[in-house]
Amino acid sequence: MPRTGESFGDGSTTLRRALRWWPIALLILFLVAPYSALPVPGLLDGPLGSPGSLQLIALCLLYGALATGYDLLLGRTGLLSFGHALYFAAGLYCTDLAMLELRLPLLPAAAAGIACATLLALLLGAVSLRVTGIGFSMVTLAFAQAGAILVQRNPGGLTGGEEGRAAPADLLPPSLVGIGNTANLYWIALGYLVLTLAIVHRTVGSPIGRVWAGIRENERRVEVLGLRPYGYKLVAFVVAGALAGAGGVVYLLLTGGATPQTASSDATLALLVMVVLGGSGTRWGPLLGGVLYTWAGHRLGDLANSSAVADLPAALRVPLSQPLFLLGALFVVVVYLLPGGLARLPARLRAARAGSAVPARIRGNEAA
Repeated sequence: MPRTGESFGDGSTTLRRALRWWPIALLILFLVAPYSALPVPGLLDGPLGSPGSLQLIALCLLYGALATGYDLLLGRTGLLSFGHALYFAAGLYCTDLAMLELRLPLLPAAAAGIACATLLALLLGAVSLRVTGIGFSMVTLAFAQAGAILVQRNPGGLTGGEEGRAAPADLLPPSLVGIGNTANLYWIALGYLVLTLAIVHRTVGSPIGRVWAGIRENERRVEVLGLRPYGYKLVAFVVAGALAGAGGVVYLLLTGGATPQTASSDATLALLVMVVLGGSGTRWGPLLGGVLYTWAGHRLGDLANSSAVADLPAALRVPLSQPLFLLGALFVVVVYLLPGGLARLPARLRAARAGSAVPARIRGNEAA
């Protein structure tokens, strides 16, 4: 007969093995979400499978994927870029313009948009990575600001200026147009997330991913080993830019147009906040941060415009009516209480339980 400790150990091992499959179970739940009429009060305005709820969830998945791709630079390679939104906007605008100006169907236009974003990342990355540290961050910021100004100036009437440009509905597949087809757009966003996670996981676990980790920890040591960090950093820059460009295509389908806000430095700062909020350099942290930040941005916007806030005294109404203030306060609280992001929370809870178990055993031994 097995001892009690052994039976508990076997149960714990079985539980750990079962928990390894939670990503697959979660993916299945996301796949069947459009068929569900389950109400989720407080989290969503309508049932889970309603068009409004699916639209919000799709945007959360999109930004979770964007944050995961951006973490290839920040968390995996140690590159603080302030211009990542530029490649997102490049994929978005180039795809839209390929349909509007060249009258290309969606798939060739999307391929052209992703190719433009990848090429732009290659060219600008080759220049930006000639410097390191804060110099690299400032160069990427300068490129991003130049791109944002270009979009705002509306050269040749191509970008639409502050109004942006809508996607041509006649060149989009009928299955992707209209509120009744929101579920199809949702599945595209989910597919983009799965693709991004697969690419990031594969590259991080590859030999080049281990070099990225070495660059993040000590770039000089990588040079001493006979490797050239510049080439490896450029690969990370281009892969992250290509993923961002693909995200721009998905954003175009979800929102039905291209807007200049996607090219602003604020968009990159939002990605930075998402990554730090979830946990930089972790497998699931950037995804979690992107989903939470996007969901909170929409829900806090509804709260800021609600009658409950409008009836408050001015001292409370003014700050609470600003969604960015609420998001900033949430970010400060999470960073202060959870250093390392939300992804570190399970490890901190396990450490706290282990720490409390040691004194309990000591007290038991003393009592005996």
